[in-house]
Amino acid sequence: METQGIVNKVREKMPDTTVLYDLSDFFKLMGDSTRIQLLWALEENEMCVGDLTELLGMTKSAVSHQLKILRSAKLVKAEKRGKNVFYSLSDHHVKTVLEMALEHVRED
Repeated sequence: METQGIVNKVREKMPDTTVLYDLSDFFKLMGDSTRIQLLWALEENEMCVGDLTELLGMTKSAVSHQLKILRSAKLVKAEKRGKNVFYSLSDHHVKTVLEMALEHVRED
C-alpha cells in the first residue's frame, strides 16, 4: 500500500484530538503510585477513608486529597452512609484497565 494510502487509512481511524488529550490526562492520573494503590484497594472492596488510611499507612488528609482527584476524574464514586462515606470504583471499565495493565506488567 502506498504511503499516502496508509496515512489516510490511519487518519480515518484516529480519535479526535480532544479525545486523545482526555486519554492522555487519564493516563497521567493513573501514573501516580498512591492513586493506583487506592484504585486497587477499591477494586477489591468498597472502603471508607479510615479503612484506606489504615491499609496504606497514610494520613486521612492525604487519602482524602487523592480520592478527590479520583472522584473528579470519575474513576471512583462515593456513597454516604451515616457518618461515613464509602468509596468504590465508578464502573467496570476502571477495573478492566487495572487488570489489563497488571497483566501487561507481569508478562515475561
